[in-house]
Amino acid sequence: MSALEEMVRPSLARIVAPGDGYGRDRDQYWGSAFFVAPGWLLTCAHVVGKGGDAVWRSGNAVGVTWQGGTTTGEVVLAKPRPEAPDTGGSRWQFPDIALVRVRDADDARCVWLSDRAPAIPARVGLHGWSRETGDLGMRHGLGEAEALDGKALLLSGSLPVEGVSGGPVIDLRYGAVIGLNKGRGRNEGAAVPITALRELFDVRGGDVLHSVVRAHDLHHLARFTDASSDADWTRAQTALRGPGAAGLAPALRVHLYGHFAHLPPPGGPGEVMHLVHEVQSRVMHEEYRSPIPHDPRTWREGAGLLHGLRDRGEEGRGPGPDVNAVLLYAAKVARHTVTERRDEVEYERLRAFTAWVREQATLHAHGAIREEIGTLFDRLPDGPPGTAVPPAPRPEASGGAPADVLVTVGEPVYGERYPLSVRLLYDGRDVTPVYTDDTGVRRHELHQRLREPLAEALRLGDRGEHLAAVEFFLPRRLFDLPLDDWRLVPGEDGDDGDDFFDEQSMPLGLRRTVVIRDLRRSTRPPSPEWRRRWKGTEHSPLSLVPLRGEATADDHPEGGRREGRVAAYGRLSAMDDGCVPVFCGPVGSGDGFEAMAAALAAGHPLVLWRRDGHDHADCRGFHRQSARLVGSAGRAQRLHGPVRELRIRVSDPDTARAEELTGKIAVLFDPPGRPPHRTETMAPPPVAAPDL
Repeated sequence: MSALEEMVRPSLARIVAPGDGYGRDRDQYWGSAFFVAPGWLLTCAHVVGKGGDAVWRSGNAVGVTWQGGTTTGEVVLAKPRPEAPDTGGSRWQFPDIALVRVRDADDARCVWLSDRAPAIPARVGLHGWSRETGDLGMRHGLGEAEALDGKALLLSGSLPVEGVSGGPVIDLRYGAVIGLNKGRGRNEGAAVPITALRELFDVRGGDVLHSVVRAHDLHHLARFTDASSDADWTRAQTALRGPGAAGLAPALRVHLYGHFAHLPPPGGPGEVMHLVHEVQSRVMHEEYRSPIPHDPRTWREGAGLLHGLRDRGEEGRGPGPDVNAVLLYAAKVARHTVTERRDEVEYERLRAFTAWVREQATLHAHGAIREEIGTLFDRLPDGPPGTAVPPAPRPEASGGAPADVLVTVGEPVYGERYPLSVRLLYDGRDVTPVYTDDTGVRRHELHQRLREPLAEALRLGDRGEHLAAVEFFLPRRLFDLPLDDWRLVPGEDGDDGDDFFDEQSMPLGLRRTVVIRDLRRSTRPPSPEWRRRWKGTEHSPLSLVPLRGEATADDHPEGGRREGRVAAYGRLSAMDDGCVPVFCGPVGSGDGFEAMAAALAAGHPLVLWRRDGHDHADCRGFHRQSARLVGSAGRAQRLHGPVRELRIRVSDPDTARAEELTGKIAVLFDPPGRPPHRTETMAPPPVAAPDL
């Protein structure tokens, strides 16, 4: 038995029907699981789903048997949950992952969870329980993780057999769990990448995962520092790595993550990525931003992103850049935590952490990095709120600028199917892909298809106090989509109901800046008129003009003479640069469509209109509230706040009635050069094999 297999076996558990725990009948044995922290199991959602409705109600509805005994467990988090809880469910989509609380297993041995996405290809060990040979017993096979296909980790070689679903997939080179066995096809197996654990953070109650990760890291630190411990993952990883290997040593890492465990967790992936980008830029000696979107939820995952970083500027001189990067990152985490979360910091723990980082920097870091770490720590306060915190020095290339989200819905292909992409925009310049669907979806499917990738992009874009804006590049026929009313988290009943309301579930436009941009002109270099008018909206007071000549603030006739497209273009071209066209009606069809084309041709970057169906008798009120909105903003860049406030007031029936507010407002906010024309979406770079 290998050292890794020897450590995996005590952490394995079997999930069975509640009872004596032995699962003698095939129907009583549901699948495999493994301990990731004392008292906490991971398994597949489809494994616990075999218990039907009882599993999804609160209570101990899952039987658990492991080396330490037999008891019951409670499914705390799972994704997905079945549409019909009273059945086992026939199809379980990814991520197919569940977290089970086992209250009588605080002394359980636990696996080591990888802190990053799998390095592909990788030789792997597959572990679990199975009846494949007749008797229920532990099974162990060898295979290869060949590829990441969407959310699936594809396996070859020894494939998962019946019963091992929910068991761990171990990277044999690094000695870490990189996935969970899920199932097999005719020629390949499928596993759930361990990074899918992040998706449980977004399930209601997902914050408990911070406690689980904390317990995981403290468990492994305790095992490593216990002289009486017969075997532990850190020593096994050190043996796999070999003497004198470059990079971050497992012993240093387990101590670092133990210190992270005593800090308040990050508020979101944006906080982690901000610090990671700063460190990458510093160590790489140039502004650096990974073109691969990441979604780290813990401080340890940020450190994981810095493994294998190669320093082109100092190759072959001194310690590896990933050691420098991780230690500088640790110092920045300490600084960020005490600055942003001072009332949550345990200052004795913080002092122990900073002393440890200083010591490791003295032993392992370049002189310049040691000096920078010292500067960061010299500015830390010695106590809780009330002690002054000097400002942190700004690195020359931060790489951690706020990110906004660009959603592009292309012109229809394949018979009215709209291709999609979701990207992050940093500094108004750099673009990083998050999601692409070239096949596309039909118009009525846009909201449902974009829900998950848009939510992921917003998690990545939010950083500190920055709330990512959403900019939709649309074909003009789609300008009236109710984008500001879209919800990214369905109601409890599975639809867009109002049963559950918080900052995550509310309509997009009530919390964030949501604007529309013109897809067609974004594909061409900005025209001189467009550039000139944008400059005018930035520096001149804004004022309203009718989008259609006959549809004024005082009159919106149903019949009579209509302004033609060329006449509208001539009138709108003659307007001052600070003018904002407004229209009390839709612009995705009919007269509004013609007039919008004229406004865009005339170079207007700002347009307001009413996107919902209505009686034209309400138009005077809509023009009046639009005039107040533009007047309060004054300039283009100050328009977002008043628009959001108006959307909130209109959405509240009592406020709307008291203030005589009417209509759902849509906004074209289309600055030229954001991002610069012909900006290439950044492609993933060659990645050096990481050293553990």
